[in-house]
Amino acid sequence: MRKCSLCGKGTAIGRNRSHAQNRTSRTFKANVQKVSLKVGEGEIKGVYCSKCLKKIKGEIKKTALK
Repeated sequence: MRKCSLCGKGTAIGRNRSHAQNRTSRTFKANVQKVSLKVGEGEIKGVYCSKCLKKIKGEIKKTALK
């Protein structure tokens, strides 16, 4: 299922509009990726959207520098 395990971001529903103002349904799919990250001796596994993945990697870098 396309859903972020951290923030819950998933598929959203919207509409396409043509120049003639015709409406058709469409879906906006989240950029979700399966990831396994090494943190110290442990390992984090999960399905994350790109925004949450960027935050997680930033937190890992901050803790590694300290």
